[in-house]
Amino acid sequence: MKEEFFVHTLPNGIRCVLKQVRSAVCYCSMTIGAGSRDERVGEYGMAHLIEHTLFKGTAKRKAYQVNCRLENRGGEINAFTTKEETVVHATVMKSDFAKAVELIDDIIFHSTFPDGEVEKEKEVIYDEINMYKDSPDERIYDDFEDLLFDSSEMGHNILGRKRTISHIGSEQIRSFVARNYTTDNMVFAAIGPITPRQFVAIVERYFGAEEATRKEGGRVAPEVVGQFQKSVSHPSHHQVRSVVGTRAYPLNDKRRLALIMMTNILGGPSAASRLNIALRERNALTYCVEALYTPFSDCGMFTIYFSCEKEKLEQCRRIVAEEIERIKSVPLTSRQLAIAKRQFLGQFSISAENNEAYMLGVGKSYLVFDSVDSLDEVYRKVEAITPEDIRMAATEVLSELSSLTYI
Repeated sequence: MKEEFFVHTLPNGIRCVLKQVRSAVCYCSMTIGAGSRDERVGEYGMAHLIEHTLFKGTAKRKAYQVNCRLENRGGEINAFTTKEETVVHATVMKSDFAKAVELIDDIIFHSTFPDGEVEKEKEVIYDEINMYKDSPDERIYDDFEDLLFDSSEMGHNILGRKRTISHIGSEQIRSFVARNYTTDNMVFAAIGPITPRQFVAIVERYFGAEEATRKEGGRVAPEVVGQFQKSVSHPSHHQVRSVVGTRAYPLNDKRRLALIMMTNILGGPSAASRLNIALRERNALTYCVEALYTPFSDCGMFTIYFSCEKEKLEQCRRIVAEEIERIKSVPLTSRQLAIAKRQFLGQFSISAENNEAYMLGVGKSYLVFDSVDSLDEVYRKVEAITPEDIRMAATEVLSELSSLTYI
């Protein structure tokens, strides 16, 4: 049986993963295990600032040359930052794959972070922070996360604050990069019409030429914070917004898949999710309600979000509490479980057809687990889940819930 992924580890420790598919397009990314939780006091916002300034000049390219290298050929390059990763990714035609790899190598390993460009990009980030402050649907999640992981490196916003960012200079940026952008902490993933032989030749030519480096020290798991119920006054808002949530299983927990299934049943993307039926379809209390589970390397977060008119808040809270209690105490019937599995696997299979998103998931999976489950393995694990697995995940995770409400 042909392996779904071809894996090649370079002498410097960079893991390179390829999925060969028939297509005119190649998707590729470098996933680096460095995000906002790797920032020290005084560095908050650093990882995101670096993501921006990676494109502002290298030892051999000016900023406009970085930006035009792929775009003039119809391709694109971009990046994003999370709590635990920085990802640089590109989409190009097959003929330009080597150019994409060379450019990713150049900006990750040879960016110069010119002082003038750094200062200009800070202004862009300040505007991004202002936009974020005007988006309460996004901000409430981060504010809840800050409370849930208070007094830890997980408990601060990825964007940072203007005051801290204003004091970050090029030397501090280079220090952070040297500390965190190490070759043992990187995975390059690609999906496209590239043969393993071509893949090895290209990644060895560019990434293989970089010096081997190792990340020193590890992350400290955030301590458990007591329950909280907090309300924040936002009189200019037309709606009340509320997040109810708690800590959850980390990435390497075997119970994680049952929790994903439980989250999907309770408030996933389907219009038939329990919370959507109870709050929106049956009672017309809200336009938006969703449940999310976000796992990290050593912890996780489960949340339920809804918005409504102020006079409907208590009714919404009561219904959410009732649905939580029901999924904790009443096991799914065999028919309900079969529908939930079929829905989940359908969503998963459809998402796997999005090569760009799938490639990004593969990069993170290899960074964390040094492997990735095939579609057949995912199907097997989902089919093995029982009603009791889902009920236990709900009972264990949803026993002590905190809340944050914008009123």
